[in-house]
Amino acid sequence: MASTRSDHSLLFFWLCQRSNYLQSEMVQVAERYTNIRVTSWRMDTIWGGASLLTMYLRSMKDLLEMTDWSWDFFINLSATDYPIRTNQELVYFLSKYRDKNFLKSHGRDNVRFIKKQGLDRLFHECDSHMWRLGERQIPEGIVLDGGSDWFALTRTFVNYVTYTKDVLVSELRHFYKYTLLPAESFFHTVLENSKDCDTLVDNNLRVTNWNRKLGCRCQYKHIVDWCGCSPNDFKPQDIVRLQQVTRPTFFARKFESSVNQEALDILDAHLFGEPEPGIPGLKAYWENSYHNMEGLKGLTDVTLTAYTSFTRLSLRKLQTPEQENRKSACSFSADGFPSSVELYFYDDRFQGYLVTQKVHPSATLEFWMMPRGSLRIVDQVGAASRIQSLEVGTEWDLKERIFRNFRGLIGPMDEPVAVQKWSHGVNVTVTVVWIDPTYIIAASYDIAVDTEADFTQYKPPLSRPLRPGVWHVRLLHFWELLAEVKFLVMPLTFRNKEPLQKGDKSLHAGPPRGQYMEQNFQALSGILDLPPRAEIEQEADKRSELMGKDLEKWADNSLSGFWSVGGICTKTASVLCPSLPVCSDTYWSSLSPDPKSDMGSIRPDGRLR
Repeated sequence: MASTRSDHSLLFFWLCQRSNYLQSEMVQVAERYTNIRVTSWRMDTIWGGASLLTMYLRSMKDLLEMTDWSWDFFINLSATDYPIRTNQELVYFLSKYRDKNFLKSHGRDNVRFIKKQGLDRLFHECDSHMWRLGERQIPEGIVLDGGSDWFALTRTFVNYVTYTKDVLVSELRHFYKYTLLPAESFFHTVLENSKDCDTLVDNNLRVTNWNRKLGCRCQYKHIVDWCGCSPNDFKPQDIVRLQQVTRPTFFARKFESSVNQEALDILDAHLFGEPEPGIPGLKAYWENSYHNMEGLKGLTDVTLTAYTSFTRLSLRKLQTPEQENRKSACSFSADGFPSSVELYFYDDRFQGYLVTQKVHPSATLEFWMMPRGSLRIVDQVGAASRIQSLEVGTEWDLKERIFRNFRGLIGPMDEPVAVQKWSHGVNVTVTVVWIDPTYIIAASYDIAVDTEADFTQYKPPLSRPLRPGVWHVRLLHFWELLAEVKFLVMPLTFRNKEPLQKGDKSLHAGPPRGQYMEQNFQALSGILDLPPRAEIEQEADKRSELMGKDLEKWADNSLSGFWSVGGICTKTASVLCPSLPVCSDTYWSSLSPDPKSDMGSIRPDGRLR
């Protein structure tokens, strides 16, 4: 929201029901500022769902009922939006156009928009999914419009939408309750068919970083029975777009520090001035991945296995003195599950996981688990020299070209994908071979890499469970090795979030009949110079029956080949282990100073910094 009567914006936060930790943090922030409030109610929403419109309408009603807040415009913002002008500039602009509603229309043929948007289809939201039920008739006698679901609406229009008895609004509310992407069309349609239609300005006051070649390949199919599309994150090379826009704009999207922090630093310098040199944490970014306020619902069997193993590996390191630094050993035992886990980035590179753990005797420690490199690229000439990297993981984001599962915590039931990064050059065809821990050739396929290809990727349809252990993916050209990467399929110490009480061959013994695909590739063993399988397979079968401490030891030994302890700190100085640094004095810790994110008192000009 923005008030045109002062330089202060009023901020009303809604957080989904899945975010207990974030809700708690925001409530604490709101207690410090009179212009910030958080909804007392929560609900789950999904991309494109009817629930999103319900959330907006309920928030509007709440704001209208707050008699101690005076506001003029309702402006919706997401966690990935960022201002590109000062608040004073926004207030000045809206003061000049206080009777206008800012909505961006689709700008294309209306019949085509209706078909593309699926407005002529009936949808129903259930179990966090928008189900397509069939065709339906478009209401007659109205203009159906839509476009962007980001807007700035006057209080007058918000009041009309919320309280009017007009049959137009009540019927449209019912119509959009069963519509895909209702927030992209409801407000447009109501406004254009109301007496205030002349207040519409075809501008949503923001710049969106669309790269449709990357961002629009039928996303969100797991959430909706329709093809979705989303914008890209801003990176430094995209910032020039903000300077080229001719229409009034005050916000831009999307920004994600886990994808690129530098773009935000550039905007910060523009809005608030260059930071002083030497500020700690300027290039660092921490993002919470798990907090115990969420309960075990915030964890999967894979992450629960990994995080508890990270704790054991770190405590084991504490018990072993580092002779070169002459640090004495310290003995602690874990007290329950980790309290929280953060992702740690520095200079736009993922640096690892930070696991906070309560231990006995009474202390709270934080462990930094760093990923180990496992890529080998062979020097080549000609077309084969184009390969830049080879990586395997899950949750590949085609739009941002990163794995959202950072450095691949992979379990037996996951579906990994292999991604290759290329420099430009002449066309080349390469062979990709997947080899499991017992030297079964799980998959082999060819990829044609054209002249201007930057990335290629493929997810082989492997039968599951995958055999736990160290896998190899080889990249070959005329059967000569170009690159090889190792990745770990973790044995799980938990199933359905309960400790595995007995050996589970159905989980840890590989796929049925020992074959990952219908086609058998084992004839390639000789070409690939693989060792005999019999003895290795026997050992793997024995491991598949492990349980208890033996299973934990297997998991720990497996993870230690791909992760190392980068550091350990304590929340408060420890008498029992005085050699441990305090986390607030440790540069990598999530408790270390981060001045770029500090929120102090509101200054006379309405700014925090």
